[in-house]
Amino acid sequence: MELQDLFWLSLVSFVCLHWWQGQKVRETALRATRKRCEELDVQLLDDSVGLRAIWLKRDLRGSLRFWRSYQFEFTATGENRYRGRVVTLGQQIESIELDAHRF
Repeated sequence: MELQDLFWLSLVSFVCLHWWQGQKVRETALRATRKRCEELDVQLLDDSVGLRAIWLKRDLRGSLRFWRSYQFEFTATGENRYRGRVVTLGQQIESIELDAHRF
């Protein structure tokens, strides 16, 4: 095996690991969003969150983590769609925000 083969194998492995970790974070964000929507008595539409942005950011300890912003849609009355946003830093939820909506 040559050095170039090792490089490509490492690169593919890194991409797969990053994708797999991203899926775990997405599931965490979706669970937190479902819970928040239940607490606020609104309905999460499409039962999904979509990745809108990804960035590198330091946590409180100074470690470099992936910062991700996910967007979702919800309804309070069944008539109008509103947007919300969930932000993660590493595996942790930083915030969940919902647009102003009717009750």
